[in-house]
Amino acid sequence: MPPKKEEIIYIEAKAPAEPPPEEGLPPWMATFADMVTLLLCFFVLLLSFANQDVANFETLKGSMKDAFGVQTKDKTGKHMAFSKSPHTASSMSAKAKKSMQALEVDVRAFIAAGKMNKLMAVNSDQQGVLVRVPSRAIFMPGTATINPKVAKILDKVAGIMKKKNFNLVVRGHTDDRATRNNIYSSNWELSAARAASCLRYVLKKSGISSKRVKAVGYAGTKPLVPNTSDRNRAINRRVEFYYQPPSDRW
Repeated sequence: MPPKKEEIIYIEAKAPAEPPPEEGLPPWMATFADMVTLLLCFFVLLLSFANQDVANFETLKGSMKDAFGVQTKDKTGKHMAFSKSPHTASSMSAKAKKSMQALEVDVRAFIAAGKMNKLMAVNSDQQGVLVRVPSRAIFMPGTATINPKVAKILDKVAGIMKKKNFNLVVRGHTDDRATRNNIYSSNWELSAARAASCLRYVLKKSGISSKRVKAVGYAGTKPLVPNTSDRNRAINRRVEFYYQPPSDRW
């Protein structure tokens, strides 16, 4: 009998078993979680800045302006009448600014206590504090004679100068119409005379040095509003008391 052929048996090898999965989250999740946590902290920090006290923020802003000599654009039309440029440079020290802020608060309180919101106005800029009063509230019509019934306004001006070490510029303004009396031949003379009358009253009441005060007449060259109506002309007829910190350039 012929020999039997050997049978070849193929045994299929089993694939190696995969390692058991690791317990817990995959590694990339830890990095993602760290990033989300940092973003959360960042937005919480932004929120804390947004809720900062406004007064502290204004103080910080002013300090930075002083440090870098920042110029600010005056956007209020009321200031345009007496500003030489729409940009004013901040030159006051922190102490002087604090004094000016206290002065503005004091004048506003005086206006509110006397219910004179429609009679007086106060504004501040980078150089000082401006108190604006209509001419009719101080003078007899068409004259530079002070009305004794409303002298309390000038008494307040004088009191500030007596108690505080400020410089003062008194500015007289008229409208565009020519004068209609025989005392003053032009608005230049009328505005200057009114400024001088106020200045003389302040000096007499306060007893301060005349080196701390100035009087200027602008006539109708610096209107607050266009001289297109009687109401607007009444607004432009005014006296301004401009307080400034002491300065060697005064």
